Amino acid sequence: MPAPVTKPLIIVESPAKARTIAAFLRGAYEVASSVGHIRDLPSTAAEIPTRFKNEPWARLGVNVDSDFEPIYVTTRGKSKVISELKAKLKDAPALYLATDEDREGESIAWHLREVLKPKVPVHRMVFHEITQAAINAALEHPRTVDERLVDAQETRRILDRLYGYEVSPVLWKKIKPRLSAGRVQSVAVRIIVERERERLAFVVADYWDLTAHLEGDDASFTGGLHTVDGRRVAAGGDFANDGTLTRDVLVLDEASATTLAGDLTGRPFRVTAVDTQPYSRKPYAPFRTSTLQQEAGRKLRFTAARTMRAAQRLYENGFITYMRTDSTTLSGVAIEAARSAARDRFGAGAVPDSPRFYGKQAKGAQEAHEAIRPAGESFQDPSTVARQVEADEAKLYDLIWRRTVASQMADARGESMRVVIEATTAAGNVVEFTTSGRTIHFMGFLAAYVRGSDEAGAADDQETHLPSLTVGQILAASLIEPVGHATKPPARYTEASLVARLEDLGVGRPSTYASIISTIQNRGYVWKKGAALVPSYTAFATNELLERHFSRLVDYEFTAEMEDDLDRIALGEQDRSEWLRRFYFGTSADPGLKPQIEERLDEIDPRVINQIPLANSDIVARVGRFGPYIERDGVRASIPDDLAPDELTHANAEALLEAAAAGPLELGTDPASGLTVYAHTGRYGPYVQLGEQQPGTKTKPKRASLGQGLSLETVTLDDALELLAWPKEIGTHPDTREPVVVSPGRYGPYVNTGKEYRTLADPDRLHDTTLERALLMLQLPKGFVLEANARRDGKDPLGTSPGGAGVWLVRNRKKWYVWDEETMASLHDTDDPENIDIDRAVELLDGRRAKED
Repeated sequence: MPAPVTKPLIIVESPAKARTIAAFLRGAYEVASSVGHIRDLPSTAAEIPTRFKNEPWARLGVNVDSDFEPIYVTTRGKSKVISELKAKLKDAPALYLATDEDREGESIAWHLREVLKPKVPVHRMVFHEITQAAINAALEHPRTVDERLVDAQETRRILDRLYGYEVSPVLWKKIKPRLSAGRVQSVAVRIIVERERERLAFVVADYWDLTAHLEGDDASFTGGLHTVDGRRVAAGGDFANDGTLTRDVLVLDEASATTLAGDLTGRPFRVTAVDTQPYSRKPYAPFRTSTLQQEAGRKLRFTAARTMRAAQRLYENGFITYMRTDSTTLSGVAIEAARSAARDRFGAGAVPDSPRFYGKQAKGAQEAHEAIRPAGESFQDPSTVARQVEADEAKLYDLIWRRTVASQMADARGESMRVVIEATTAAGNVVEFTTSGRTIHFMGFLAAYVRGSDEAGAADDQETHLPSLTVGQILAASLIEPVGHATKPPARYTEASLVARLEDLGVGRPSTYASIISTIQNRGYVWKKGAALVPSYTAFATNELLERHFSRLVDYEFTAEMEDDLDRIALGEQDRSEWLRRFYFGTSADPGLKPQIEERLDEIDPRVINQIPLANSDIVARVGRFGPYIERDGVRASIPDDLAPDELTHANAEALLEAAAAGPLELGTDPASGLTVYAHTGRYGPYVQLGEQQPGTKTKPKRASLGQGLSLETVTLDDALELLAWPKEIGTHPDTREPVVVSPGRYGPYVNTGKEYRTLADPDRLHDTTLERALLMLQLPKGFVLEANARRDGKDPLGTSPGGAGVWLVRNRKKWYVWDEETMASLHDTDDPENIDIDRAVELLDGRRAKED
């Protein structure tokens, strides 16, 4: 019997990446996935190996007494994966470690080598795109595991563990349990808190100016007041955040602006200057990780995490190059592909004679060697890719394609004009109005890509056309309009602007920003109001503690210097153990982390740390174990969770305290139980309550949040009894035997069983949701809802599939799908959810199953 044919084993991190690579290699190699990390530091006391449990450093998972040697344990759930990989490796003639090419990927490769202990040749296989050519090249030119990169990554992991595990317990003791601190996380919170402080201290400044509606030679335009008797009129940028002027300018109030407008009525206006300048704009560099996150946030309204998930899927399926990179460089092949795509789409004139080259712009660029771009030697058109991927991936690919192609296109060119118009008032004042315009004669790269902006009206391709004007030309004003303005507080950070700020400070790495932003939200430090990141009162208290007692740990420059030190470790210029020893134990001139905590813990007064004074008020806000509250003279009131710190004015606080002092509002008596029904307000907003908590018992009275359209002022006894009747049990889950209930909720009605919750798309279904329908909804992935169909009032499925299953219309926040209780397929842009029929639904589902096969 012939010996079995053995194949070299290639190991990657993700199953999707493994499938894509295996398709290129056509069975010549065995391709397997580690499904991410296989080892890490212990995350719980139970994971610490028995032989280390009594060591004083065991809780850290790092032997701080012996060169900071980490304790690595198998990641939860990965024992089976390791066994399967060892079985595949047993007869393989060679092992290729094909994890990602950044530091984290290098570390995963090292851990695989250490755990699998291969007795065959081991090769490190690296590539920044998953294409046939790239995979072949990586197999032909492997290298060894880069120990210096591993050292730098492991140092980063140990550093973050020491920081988090030493500082977080301080927060538990002095603020409240289950908080966390982190090297980059805590700095990100500080940035957001500092912006909110600026908003709290902000003083509105009012100012007025004039807008003139001017006409001449059959053309009309507007101009803004610029000077009066040679003195410039104030604009918003002339005021500091405290409302004071920063420049010597003329501030008009409503009365003076109205008088000035009246004095200009009927007066002639004369053009005194026409300044015309050539306009040009160069294209932007291709995307790196941080700029991709920023632009996807601004243009697509994606969170950083959503952007990186879509980019990961595009990379693993071979559509883009590696998405964690600090580089803006394009390879020669990519430059030619971009120029070719630009010529094909926008014409030969859109491409300059010479290629454009971009350097590495990010400080300490390290993670990969090329920008994020479409994969391959020629770029797939976005319309082609859109037919093969989900909606988020299609949108992100289109953004990447346009940015990459635009980077090799010609400058946009045009003309800018500034016009000065003068008039003399009836009172003899000489005033100047100005206006400006821009005309783009040649779009160049703007035909492919216009950068997003956090400011309205700031787009690169925005044009303002002015009529042809000449010096000395006389104009008439059809209307002189006084316009009032008020300065605005500094805008809160969005995810995009926070990413930009972190990168500007050199804090952290762009590849970690998405997880950092998710962490500070999940930990309750930040919540979202629209796109804005709002700090919680807990964030204020945490930041106050760190700034007062451990200021260096949240110092921007110190945190950025740590990134530089980690880069030096990667280059072999800095010893890892020596650096960690200095950071943790300190030196005679520089106290380390451990001594700082030991020396300063007792000096931290929780009452001082948790106190947030209100401006110009004797009321203070505090952070308690059960949420934030305000207090004065022994009277307390919970602060609603959705009330931002800068909205907690003295007037709002007074109203909350008055309501708390007055106590709950009695609505009447429940006829069924005889208990009094109350209306009250708490940290989660207004609610109704049945009865009172009895002294000496832990059983809390039944409560229900007020639904939309109800308030403390309008709620009636009947409203309260209806709310308190829920949740209602509608049956038992056949698999878990747990009750299935339906109930209204703070964010809308829902069904749930155990820990599984699903939202009802239509609030009216609260009263007629059956057990059958609830069980169907509970099969859906989280975030999806079973949608009512307009033609059937949501009572029936769209129809039945050939296999006999019901076919339903479902949606998440962004997109519509059809679902047959097993497979889900997204509707195309041309499909109308209101008119989708069973035939089209089955067609979409068959297409989705074909892709999966």
